[in-house]
Order: sequence, then C-alpha cells, then structure tokens
Amino acid sequence: MNNTWVATSWLSFDADLSWSKARFTGHDPSGVGDYIPGAVATTANLGATIDGLGPWFGAVRLRYFGPRPLIEDNSVKSDSTAITNLRVGYRFDRKTALALDVFNLFDRKVSDIDYYYESQLRGEAAPVNDIHSHPAEPRTLRLTLTYRF
Repeated sequence: MNNTWVATSWLSFDADLSWSKARFTGHDPSGVGDYIPGAVATTANLGATIDGLGPWFGAVRLRYFGPRPLIEDNSVKSDSTAITNLRVGYRFDRKTALALDVFNLFDRKVSDIDYYYESQLRGEAAPVNDIHSHPAEPRTLRLTLTYRF
C-alpha cells in the first residue's frame, strides 16, 4: 500500500506498507514446516519531505522490516529492523545544490539480514546451529555537491 499526503506546498508525507504470508505450498512429509526462511511478512517505509521552502530542502525516512522466520517451522526468527535516514540540503541556484545525508541516524545496532545454519568456530568441540547476521552499516555521512548542466 502506497500513500502520499501533500500537507502544504512544501511539506509532504509518504508511507509504503506491505504485508505478506509467504508459505511453501507443497506438502512436506517430514513435517519440517511450510514457512519460507527469510520471507519478510511486514515492511514499512515512512517519510516526511520538505522542499520548495526557499533554498532549503530535506527529508527523514524510517525503514522497517518485521521479524522473519529463519527456518521452515518458524521456531527461530530474526529480530525486526528499523533504521532512520536524514537528508538536509541547500540549493544555491537552479543548477547547484549541496546535501548532507546521515544514514542510520540513531546508529542502531541491527542486522540487515539474518541466516540460521550450522557452523563451528576454531576451538569449538562440535558444530552449533545459530543465527548468523550481516550487521547494518553504522551511522554514515555523505556530502553531495550537485551541479546540473
């Protein structure tokens, strides 16, 4: 579901929301389960944008992924993930603008993606089933100078 509300000539809000129920359709005689590992059931992308208010512009965005099953019986799930990004910019003229982006504004320690599988570290007596994660990038800044020809 995609929603946009233009509150004023310089302020707008948007919300992209999705829900799904991903399942395997074939019958599994082993009874492992019908959940699809990594399938996200709930997502949201919420934002507020300021533009057309003099030379300044900006936006704040929240990206959310709900918990997802990591194995077919849904007994192991990932945590949900929420990250906020910010952009502030200034237009010098019709052709030139400077913008600062702050990714992961609140420096959340979350994972972009999780997996569940067996692994064994050096020194461990036997392999262990565990969640393996790819962490989200820490707070990051990007400064962009744009010139349009």
